[in-house]
Amino acid sequence: MFCPKCKRLMRPDKGAGSWVCASCGTKVKMGEGKEVGRSAATGQKMAVVEEKVAATLPTADEECPKCGNPKAYWVLRQTRGADEPETRIFECTKCGHKWREYQ
Repeated sequence: MFCPKCKRLMRPDKGAGSWVCASCGTKVKMGEGKEVGRSAATGQKMAVVEEKVAATLPTADEECPKCGNPKAYWVLRQTRGADEPETRIFECTKCGHKWREYQ
C-alpha cells in the first residue's frame, strides 16, 4: 500500500487495522481502496488507494479518435522484439480512451 499524500510505502499499524505512513503519518483503514491481491506471508488484502496516476504522465498534441479531444497522455512500451521500435500508447485526457501508435 502506498501513501495517498507522499507516495511512500505504508506499513500496517499493529492492532489498529489500518495502514500508517512512516514519513507523513497518514492513516488509511485496511480494506479501503482497490484490492490488487493478497499478501503471501499474511494473507491480508493488498490495496491501491489512489487509482489515477495519469496526471503525472507527459502529454502530447494528439487528437482522440473517440471524442476529438486534442490532448492525450502517452507512454512508450516495448511490445514486440527488442530489435523492433517501441509502441507509443496514448490515453485521452478527457474521456480516457486508449489507442496505440506503432513506430
